[in-house]
Amino acid sequence: MLGWMAWTTPVAVFFGCIGLVLALMTAWEIRSPSIMRRGFLPIATTRGDRLFIGLLCVAFTNLAFIAVRTRLTPLLGLTGEPSMWIGLGTSLLVLAVVMRKG
Repeated sequence: MLGWMAWTTPVAVFFGCIGLVLALMTAWEIRSPSIMRRGFLPIATTRGDRLFIGLLCVAFTNLAFIAVRTRLTPLLGLTGEPSMWIGLGTSLLVLAVVMRKG
């Protein structure tokens, strides 16, 4: 059923993190409803809005890393392509910034 996708460990961890974030945010919203606030984003947002925007940023960050990954190898003088763990870590850092300061 899932044979069409390359389920590597970083891909599985990536989707697991997204599922975990969604479950935790649902529980947090039930326990303590959010209020609108303004951060560096140009609109007033709730936690759910920032999560949605952050997940979009996560997806685009990972796609961008996949796109430049092969170009980084000769540029940085590496023997192999950079690990996808770098893309995962970067995207989770972006999500944390959007959730906290957005």
